[in-house]
Amino acid sequence: MVPNGWEKINFEKVARFRNGLNFTKTDIGEAIKIVGVADFKGHSVLPTLDSLDTINVANRVKDDDLINSGDLLFVRSNGNKALIGRCLFFPKVEGKLSYSGFTIRGRVTCSTVMPSYLALLSRSEIVKQQFFKNGGGTNISNLSQQILNDVVVHLPPLPEQRKIAKILSTWDHAIRTTEQLIETSKEQKKALMQQLLTGKKRLINPETGKAFDGKWEEVRAGEIFSTRSNKNHNSDLPILAITQDQGAIPRELINYKVSVTKDSIASYKVVEKGDFIISLRSFQGGIEYSRYKGICSPAYVILYPKIKVTDAFYMYYLKSHLFIQAMKSRLEGIRDGKIISYKYFSEIKLPNPSLEEQQKIALVLTAADKDIDALDSKLAHFKQEKKALMQQLLTGKRRVKLEGAA
Repeated sequence: MVPNGWEKINFEKVARFRNGLNFTKTDIGEAIKIVGVADFKGHSVLPTLDSLDTINVANRVKDDDLINSGDLLFVRSNGNKALIGRCLFFPKVEGKLSYSGFTIRGRVTCSTVMPSYLALLSRSEIVKQQFFKNGGGTNISNLSQQILNDVVVHLPPLPEQRKIAKILSTWDHAIRTTEQLIETSKEQKKALMQQLLTGKKRLINPETGKAFDGKWEEVRAGEIFSTRSNKNHNSDLPILAITQDQGAIPRELINYKVSVTKDSIASYKVVEKGDFIISLRSFQGGIEYSRYKGICSPAYVILYPKIKVTDAFYMYYLKSHLFIQAMKSRLEGIRDGKIISYKYFSEIKLPNPSLEEQQKIALVLTAADKDIDALDSKLAHFKQEKKALMQQLLTGKRRVKLEGAA
């Protein structure tokens, strides 16, 4: 049902669509900045044009191949189907800017439509569902101009478009601000890890009220960690996924579905809470930590501290850029994609500060993680609230009050 005062329209009546430029690296001609699929990420508006690639286009770029202020850009095709149909809005463009052949530009042609409002519609579930429906369902592999032309929406009058866009822009600002805070917090934590995990920055010892001092002891990893291969279980423990971002975690908590047979599970190793795991991806992401008891593939190497340590200190250290680089240097002969044996790992030198200093460093880094987690939760809340509000405002289920209206 069309809300009172609104109009039912197809996109083709209010906008014109055009595929992007196809080019090769060997082309010789005009140099121009170009927006590609990789630039979309989670953005609704590009924060900067500085990071865009510059390409050479055979001959001269036509005016109709440029992005102008008020244009929209859609992902046309990509290896990741989840990205197809994503939309960027360009409120203001200064200088020449073009777009790749894997994208489609949208340009508003109707004076009764705000480009920013059309961009809001294009990012809504109302339009996304039509992309999938008209493009072959979840197996959509390509967004076409025809699919875009056929999109049907209900369009309010311009004053209402402006008010809705203004309300939702407030949420966009809150989301962008929180995203920037998260990035800043992550960079600060990274710098803090670099200082604390190398001993360059020493924290205050609560026992003395003075900074910890003295050079850190360096020992072979084999003096701190031992390995075990316990397969004594009844297959009743949760199967753990070994991930780079969440460590060892039960598969059902991250909806990780890989079918395994009962016979193969029998060969799985037991992982205890507080164990560390060497994975095939340790050269990229370091060594993982487990907060859960469970079982994992026998391909992994299970480590456990054989002396008294603060688990969280080594949890951070063994995931640090510092350790990963040291490991790559020490184990240069082992190629990425091969498991690092305990024998090789045991020879790597690790710092072993006092237990008190380990605890203090772990507390500071844990607090930094909690701050980031709180911001992540805040961001998720803002996004969910905006999504719910969009569903109400863009369908007319909730009407906005216009200035001067009775």
